[in-house]
Amino acid sequence: MQDEKLNLTQEWDKTFPQSDKVTHSKITFHNRYGITLAADMYVPKNVTGKLPVLAVAGPFGAVKEQASGLYAQTMAERGFLTIAFDPSYTGESGGTPRYVASPDINTEDFSAAVDFLSVQENVDPDKIGIIGICGWGGMALNAASMDTRIKATVTSTMYDMSRVTANGYFDAMDEDQRYQMKEQLNAQRTVDYKNGEYALAGGLPDVVPDDAPFFLKDYFDYYKTSRGYHPRSLNSNGGWNITSSLSFANMPIHCYASEIRNAVLIIHGEKAHSVYFSKDIFPKLKGDNKELLLIPGAVHTDLYDRLDIIPFDKIESFFRTYLK
Repeated sequence: MQDEKLNLTQEWDKTFPQSDKVTHSKITFHNRYGITLAADMYVPKNVTGKLPVLAVAGPFGAVKEQASGLYAQTMAERGFLTIAFDPSYTGESGGTPRYVASPDINTEDFSAAVDFLSVQENVDPDKIGIIGICGWGGMALNAASMDTRIKATVTSTMYDMSRVTANGYFDAMDEDQRYQMKEQLNAQRTVDYKNGEYALAGGLPDVVPDDAPFFLKDYFDYYKTSRGYHPRSLNSNGGWNITSSLSFANMPIHCYASEIRNAVLIIHGEKAHSVYFSKDIFPKLKGDNKELLLIPGAVHTDLYDRLDIIPFDKIESFFRTYLK
């Protein structure tokens, strides 16, 4: 299968400075649905031989020029070959219609990255790990429960997108409310088909009222300011395809998390609104190679880009331990 031709930006357009310790390049690979994905590859300089590798994605509604790229570049500085990829239908990756999320296809995206990395000449295929941030932390766990080639998984500030879609924030949605949501989304499907295009949900607002919940202010501070804004980021701009939520509401992604045999490190901010996702999934994981690390005082987006808060020393030691 040949990758479709994508229009990739070659100049540096990340939300973080470029490191002089790694070599950066753009690459593409395809998944089993025929979608070509775009990624940034980071290779440590002055390191030879077959390297341990990491595939990184997230947050949900972000692009590789944001948090995932920062994680990938930082881990490359520490001796890992890394890629940060745009999931299907988003960023510079292919797939139509645009701005669609899928619990199946986006889990497959991680395995497609593993496919690509496994056949690179400078990669040790027995030393492949993944990092998922925010909603892609949930996808990473789902991939780890399915793809035995993944030897170690890190989730950072993880969301279970199936749970939050079906149950609402903090599980506040009941069956009647879920039914009403599905009625609205299916009505939107009819409108979209009639119009011949898919309506977008809209990203974050340009102004956040003082009485907005903290998590909205937290996201705004990252996606709508110079700290993290990017013109291709869904959250910074037009948002997801409205009807993407239907598949998540009906397809739980962590049914087999208890069967993950390889190592998992779950990292979350102690003060994050989303911390309950990590606290609830951790007891379901089995084995002494699983760990939950709560960062004191940290909120959700602190683990997107705060180099003074993200525990990169711990992440490195975790992968050094289990990618060997």
